[in-house]
Amino acid sequence: MPPFDAKGANVPQPPPKLDDFVPKPPGIMQRLTGGQKRFELNVQTAHKDYEEAAKRHAASEMARELRLVLARREYVETCAQIEAEAKKHNEEVDALHKEYLQGQPQAIAAYYSNVFDHDPLPEGFPTKTKTAYIAESKQLVIERELPTVAIVPDVTAYRYVRTRDDLQSTARPMNQRHSIYADLVAQLALRTLHGAFAADSASILESVVLNCFVDTIDAATGRPVSPYLLTVRTNKDTLSVYDLRRVEPIPCLKALRAQVSRSPAELVPVRPLVDFNMVDKRFIESTDVLAGLDQRPNLMELSPGEFEGLITNLFTKMGLETRLTQASRDGGVDCVAWDMRPIVGGKVIVQAKRYKNTVGVSAVRDLYGTVLNEGAAKGILVTTSGYGKSAFEFIEHKPLELVTGSNLLYLLEEHTGVKARIEVPEDWLDPQADAQSEEAAVAVAVGPKAVRLESSAEAVNERPVGG
Repeated sequence: MPPFDAKGANVPQPPPKLDDFVPKPPGIMQRLTGGQKRFELNVQTAHKDYEEAAKRHAASEMARELRLVLARREYVETCAQIEAEAKKHNEEVDALHKEYLQGQPQAIAAYYSNVFDHDPLPEGFPTKTKTAYIAESKQLVIERELPTVAIVPDVTAYRYVRTRDDLQSTARPMNQRHSIYADLVAQLALRTLHGAFAADSASILESVVLNCFVDTIDAATGRPVSPYLLTVRTNKDTLSVYDLRRVEPIPCLKALRAQVSRSPAELVPVRPLVDFNMVDKRFIESTDVLAGLDQRPNLMELSPGEFEGLITNLFTKMGLETRLTQASRDGGVDCVAWDMRPIVGGKVIVQAKRYKNTVGVSAVRDLYGTVLNEGAAKGILVTTSGYGKSAFEFIEHKPLELVTGSNLLYLLEEHTGVKARIEVPEDWLDPQADAQSEEAAVAVAVGPKAVRLESSAEAVNERPVGG
């Protein structure tokens, strides 16, 4: 606790003394000349002045004592506030520790943010690090900022020339700077991987994905850029057999199958193994398809892009944060959504297929592969038809959900109020024939005529998303 500071209120002021007010008695000559009478009048005045001074002193002392009481009360309140804040802080630390031991993603991410915030790096190194934890795969995702090539000195030595009283510098060759910088990037990556597993006191991690980037200015455009220069995924068992005190950094990363920029100094980027940020370079703005569904309620009349936008809008209405992906670069991902709930939330990969026939297990396998590659917490496959037995058997004990056509209509009605329908034209052809379609869709009966599905909450027997 801080020391008590009364600000002078604890020091009483001395009371006035009557002797300081009463004049000295007159001498013999003064008394003979009438000084006695003046003296007596002055004594009366002195007594009055003394009484006034005593009253002022008493009032001043009362005010001082009141200030002292208030100061003590303020000090007690300050101490109580400090104790309350310390107690709250300690409780938060205890709660964080408990949640960390329980493997809760937010607690683990906060713990590792603290770990890397206290990583003693050389002067001039950036300290920006972001962490996230995927509970399903027990995977820690780290994004760490690297210094630019400017961190490598462009001078190798200085020499003092006495005759000219001057310093001469020896420039470092550019290729040497690039080589040193590439080695530095590799060293920092290995240091980060080692630090992540070394700090895993509760043995929570199974693997770590590390993305290293730089914040700099593109010399060609003059605009800020943040290219990734390195991305690597490894697990504790693999890294434990490496003696990091003796390895060569770059060959070691190659052995770990890291993707490293072929020229880090020139900012040649690599694609991260796991996208950390919601603002992914692949994302585009999705159109509000739901707004027009009252004019176009038949889902089979939508264009492929509109159907993908519809799925994006639906999951947004369901409380997820969604981004539609570029069709040419999405790697099979039509929509990426984020469930922001703690513990059970995370990144969700959504794929949408407007099919007439049953969706086979091969499409489900493809989705599962994308979920693993993206480091997502869950994958959802949405179709206007249905799925075969093999598809449902495949998703057992996997973070996958299958949404059939009737289930889709139910979700639209429940979350958006749109009573849509699925009417398949007679000349409809699925975009790609699925050779592994074992059985007809549960909710869509395929026949020679158009198939019609009306949305009805009572008619849907399939389990909803998440249940």
